[in-house]
Amino acid sequence: MSVFQLTGAVRPYAWGSRTVIAELQGRPAPTEGPEAELWLGAHPGDPSTVTGPDGPVTLDALIAADPKAQLGEQVEAAFGPRLPFLLKVLAAESPLSLQAHPDLEYAKQAYARQEADPSLPKNYTDANHKPEMLVAVTPFEALCGFRDPAKAADDIEAFAVPSLAPVVTALRGGDLRTAVETLLSWPAEDRPALIEAVVAAAPGHALVTSLAAHYPGDPGVLVALLLNHVRLEPGEAIWMPAGNLHAYLRGAGVELMAASDNVLRGGLTPKRVDVAELLNVLRFEVLDDPILRSETVAPGVDTWPVPVPDFVLYRVTLDGTRPPTEVPAAGPRIILSTAGDVFVGESVDGNPVELTPGTAAFASADAGPIKVAGAGQVFVAAVPA
Repeated sequence: MSVFQLTGAVRPYAWGSRTVIAELQGRPAPTEGPEAELWLGAHPGDPSTVTGPDGPVTLDALIAADPKAQLGEQVEAAFGPRLPFLLKVLAAESPLSLQAHPDLEYAKQAYARQEADPSLPKNYTDANHKPEMLVAVTPFEALCGFRDPAKAADDIEAFAVPSLAPVVTALRGGDLRTAVETLLSWPAEDRPALIEAVVAAAPGHALVTSLAAHYPGDPGVLVALLLNHVRLEPGEAIWMPAGNLHAYLRGAGVELMAASDNVLRGGLTPKRVDVAELLNVLRFEVLDDPILRSETVAPGVDTWPVPVPDFVLYRVTLDGTRPPTEVPAAGPRIILSTAGDVFVGESVDGNPVELTPGTAAFASADAGPIKVAGAGQVFVAAVPA
């Protein structure tokens, strides 16, 4: 019947910031190496640690010891004895890979095939889907979803690079799949000259020149032109369902996703790329408006509705003058502070858990309704009712 202090794991990916997560947590910055993501959850790749009645224990171990108490009967019945979501703080100093994630049925089938045949490429770490959303906490840039192919054709045609004519033709015909496949399958020996020609033809095109500087000779530089270039202000969000091609460019945000690490990459990365498998999961649909807008559900409480059963995200803003605010969720919850000084529920000693920026808490299902008080801002990850 308690709320536990939760300590997350920092992932040092090369594209990460050396200041954002450290400054959020009040640590000295810049850090020695990049800090890209702060993981808060029970994912086996890097489970968080909770300070429980018997001392520190990983969150996945705490849940495994008593799934019904920690998750609640409904969540355990729907998802099994595991936390169905993963919360992150993401801090991008440079662009991430062009990527997409499979839907649930495809992930199950692909993972089963991979496990049954050791000769297959290891594209999948689990049998789960990975829909995700991100709420900006600083100005944030991303590529998210396909835009009008006719507009993309105009941009690429303007480069006047003759070898790109088949791509322009495909886009004029609304054939996004052929355009993407043509670019990502471009002969490796010809890629540097192609990107150099495009950069030379478009010296004022900030997106092209920036991506080419980070990833010279990568055809993902041109695939980026097929996507919506989104600029978020703090509090604005983007939603990335299964099959949505996307890439984060720069900025910091709170990211919530299904508990999976399945990523299919197509470019803009030194990591493994599997174009054929990426094409299997992509949805070649135009996304007219990638911005996900918030809804106010109670005084000081906002949410960003998404159409999945795995997670829901709330932002609770406290000004220090209102009575304690009840967290609008039941079941397992992770509460992350991003500003101020707030107090959450009751810990094992009967006192509220104090959260300062960059710290978090885990509330189990059997903790029942919990309230937050103080002055500041927290994000609450939970499972929809």
